[in-house]
Amino acid sequence: MPSMLDAVVVGAGPNGLTAAAELARRGFAVEVFEAEETVGGGARTEELTLPGFRHDPCSAVHPLGIGSPAFNAMPLARHGLEWLQPELALAHPFPDGRA
Repeated sequence: MPSMLDAVVVGAGPNGLTAAAELARRGFAVEVFEAEETVGGGARTEELTLPGFRHDPCSAVHPLGIGSPAFNAMPLARHGLEWLQPELALAHPFPDGRA
């Protein structure tokens, strides 16, 4: 017999995972479905060019995470999250190697 769910979340990116965590925190039975092999959506980190050189392909939302009331309400540090602040917020490389 299938179990009853209160919510089904489609997509395990930052928004889907946050919604699922908030619903579960409030006692709802939630199931998350993701089409990709890994969760994370635009917040995923991958080795796209050279081994050991990691990229955040859709990292535009990462700077906003530290100020998120939803993220701050979750015990993410207990699960290994550490917010790192770079010396420079961003840089655009030029063809001659300058940034």
